[in-house]
Parts: sequence; C-alpha cells; structure tokens
Amino acid sequence: MKAVVTGGAGFIGSHLCDHLIGQGHEVVALDDMSTGSESNLEQLNGHSRFELVKGSVLDKALVDEVVATGDTVFHLAAAVGVHTIVDKPLESLRTNMHGTENVVEAAVKHGARYLVASTSEVYGKNDADGLGEDSDRVLGSPLKSRWSYAAAKGLDELIAYVHGGDSGLPCVITRLFNVVGPRQTGRYGMVVPRFVDQALAGEPITVHGEGTQRRCFGSVFDVVPAMVRLLEAPAAYNRAVNLGGLEEVSISDLARRVVELTGSASELHYVPYEEAYGEGYEDMRRRMPDISLAGALIDYEPRWGLDDIVNSIIEHKRAVPSQPQAALAS
Repeated sequence: MKAVVTGGAGFIGSHLCDHLIGQGHEVVALDDMSTGSESNLEQLNGHSRFELVKGSVLDKALVDEVVATGDTVFHLAAAVGVHTIVDKPLESLRTNMHGTENVVEAAVKHGARYLVASTSEVYGKNDADGLGEDSDRVLGSPLKSRWSYAAAKGLDELIAYVHGGDSGLPCVITRLFNVVGPRQTGRYGMVVPRFVDQALAGEPITVHGEGTQRRCFGSVFDVVPAMVRLLEAPAAYNRAVNLGGLEEVSISDLARRVVELTGSASELHYVPYEEAYGEGYEDMRRRMPDISLAGALIDYEPRWGLDDIVNSIIEHKRAVPSQPQAALAS
C-alpha cells in the first residue's frame, strides 16, 4: 500500500511507520511536531520508501496534498495527554475535531480507505467489567475540560462513520485502551513512562489520587499490527473496535511493579487530583476493555504481559535517557 500516517512522528505513529515499512509498504508521515519527535523516526531517515512531511492536520490544503499521494490513511494525529487537554482545551478541540474532518474528507475525495484512531476515553466514567463497543458512554459535565477530549473523540468517530457509510469506502475506528511502550514520554501525563522516569532517577513515584483506580495496559507491539490487519479485514469496515490489554492493575500496584522491575528505592508519593490537574478534575475508577470483537475479526490476542511492557520501557529509557518528569506530575 501507499500509506499516509498522520501523527507519524508520535509514539504510536512512529511504531506504525516502522511496521508498515517492515511490511514493504510506502509511507508518508505527516506531523506538526507539537508532541511528536524526529528522533522517533531516525531509524527511517533516508529510507527510499519513507517520507516525513512537517505540517498540521488543520492545514486543509496540505492534508489534501498529502492524502492524494496515498491509497490508505491512518489518522493518529490528535491532542495528546491529560495535561494538554486540561491546559489547552480549545486548541485540543480544534485539533481533534477539525483535524479529523480535514483528513477524512481528503480520504473520501481521493478514494483512500482510512482508519481513525479513537480512545477508550469515549466511554467516560462507565466502569463496567469489560467495556464493549456498544457500551454506554457516561460523561461528566461538558463544562469540565476533562471531558472535552471524550466529547471530541466521540464526534471524530461520528465523522469517520458517516463519511464511511456515505462514500462506501473501507473505514475502521479503533478505540485504544492505554497503549504504552518504548518512545512514549511521561511529559503529557502518560503514567507508565512517568513512573519509569521517576524510578530510574530515584525520585518519589507520584501517584494521583488514592491509587485505587484500575486500568489495563496494552503494548504498542500488539496494537499496531492489529490496526493494520483491521483495515485489511472487510468484516471490520465501518465499525469501532477496541484494542488493548487485559491484565488489570491498580495504579498503586503499577507503581510498585515499576519500582520492583527497575530495582529502584523510590517511594510512592500520593498527590491529590486538584494539585495535579486543578480544581474539579474527575478520573475513572476503572476501565477494562472487552476485546472479543477484535478477536473475532482478526484473531487479536495480546501477547505482551504487563511486566514485558514495563521492561520494554525500562530498557528504552536506559538506552535513551530522558529528563525526569516529576515536576509535571505535581
């Protein structure tokens, strides 16, 4: 295929570019470098089948020009992280909504099949035991910036779904549940790399709230190949599909696991949500995916356990040291 990857210099986007190149495809990555990094793509520098275009998905003319070069579009560009959403809600809304509209409209115009990466955030405060694709969305007040991301991504899905139905083009929506791995940074609030940074630096591990909130973490090495396979599976077209892991863990236990695996002497330090994110912030007690649809469609089954995931991040951090992110978590 000739693939366009928006957000291609980001954490997941760069791994997707690696995977596609490894499969023999041609790839054009579009990224405005607001949260992405050229270092994530340095292994592809000079590759004859790879091109990086610097620019925003808000630039409609540029998006049209880039999408016109491909037959497949993976739309991953979005505002990243809780800090970004809370601190820059209007900018985040524009990026997520108008950016998706530009990309999808360009894909439809040029007859390219497309995948739009959504998020488990669309389920909001629904803490059911295994969230299925048809589970209800339970969102807080629209006046709280915490929920602007979930609202925007829900509209992203609708844009993708309606255009896919009207055009008849292959379209897939993937709802990603806490995807982690090498190259992910704790700079924007991502919990696993932040914990690893703090543990390796011997700093206190800052746990937000009481640490009883529970999550499932999926490996980027499981999720990225699944995204490509879904866009090649006709049974997945014009559907939303959950992708993630199934090993559930409390955030406190995750922090202890990171301390153990790094061999750190760091202690856990609990930070109230108000101190971390400002007054009125809300979090979810639990978020666990039902991934049976992905299993039925493409035989998706996570192979990376939580220890494997954490160890992959530790190995990457030790090889490519980064600045501790403790200040950004408090």
